[in-house]
Amino acid sequence: MPEPRSLRPAPAGPVHPLPASVIGLAVVIFGIEVMFELAQRGLLGGGGGLGWRASAIRDWAFFGQVQQWMLANLRFPPDLIVRYVTYPLLHLSFTHAVFVCVFILAMGKMVGEAMGNLAVLAIFFGSSVGGALVYGFLVDPFPLVGGFPGVYGLIGGYTFLMWLRARALKESQLMAFRLIAFLLGIQLLFGLLFGARKDWLADLTGFACGFGLSFVVVPGGWARLKDVLRRR
Repeated sequence: MPEPRSLRPAPAGPVHPLPASVIGLAVVIFGIEVMFELAQRGLLGGGGGLGWRASAIRDWAFFGQVQQWMLANLRFPPDLIVRYVTYPLLHLSFTHAVFVCVFILAMGKMVGEAMGNLAVLAIFFGSSVGGALVYGFLVDPFPLVGGFPGVYGLIGGYTFLMWLRARALKESQLMAFRLIAFLLGIQLLFGLLFGARKDWLADLTGFACGFGLSFVVVPGGWARLKDVLRRR
């Protein structure tokens, strides 16, 4: 029985095309940010980019108070539920969006090549939802905005692949967690130096969700994926 295309080793070549889901995510996020920047420079109508960004965050970002209200009243309107998947597409600045896009392109490429396009989307948005759920239990008036919980989910997917490779090669499985340990260390250092908001909990939850979801979304199960990783 032939292997699914998403798990076949890519043919040797100088350049491997990015998975379509990775390109799509980066284009949507960057496109929204370009729209804000053009409006801020007066090249689009509607009152300026600052107003556009603030309105988008008000209408589509995730607020912990919203989740607390829904749970307290047992009401879950679609226009509030949708915020769990729209907030990772909005960002606080051009630099914020660029960093998210860079990580999506880097981590998403590796996850997408091994698991497929649907897995990239499931991990990114599933981790974003998980991060928002945890953030929503905090009493924090600041909205949760940006794709980093989803990015950390993709890092969790990449860590899963490295962990699986280590198992297959009988190497130290703790080494697979070097990247997340490094990133959390940097985040802790910046928090100590400049102060940190509580959104790091959403990022950490995103990583855990991405790692856990990888067990579900990997096509063909462990055996087939281990066979592919051995040949890379």
